[in-house]
Amino acid sequence: MRGLILFLGAVAVMALGFWSYQENYKTRDAIGDVRTLHREIGASHERLSMLRAEWAYLNRPDRLRDLAQLNYDRLGLLPLMPEAYGDITQVIYPLPDILPITNPIDVKTFTPAPTDEDPL
Repeated sequence: MRGLILFLGAVAVMALGFWSYQENYKTRDAIGDVRTLHREIGASHERLSMLRAEWAYLNRPDRLRDLAQLNYDRLGLLPLMPEAYGDITQVIYPLPDILPITNPIDVKTFTPAPTDEDPL
């Protein structure tokens, strides 16, 4: 009986060793994947910074003004001037809906007008 317990213990130790060996390599692979992702994220941040700088360079007002002048015949672009915008008095606001009168009031006597339901 003692030999069986020792044998089962040895098998359990070998099984746990095999399991921990596999887990160790899975963990190393996961850490490698994380490092690769961190490198890719860093490269993406650098590329994004470069693209933002390039976008700011391409959208300089003097460059856009020159492009608008060069392509005026095709595009018909004009420089933005304050006169190009409308005045607040030119805005047409929609009129509010007129609600139906459901409970009329007699103004002379300040009492509600009789309705069909009131027996006066």
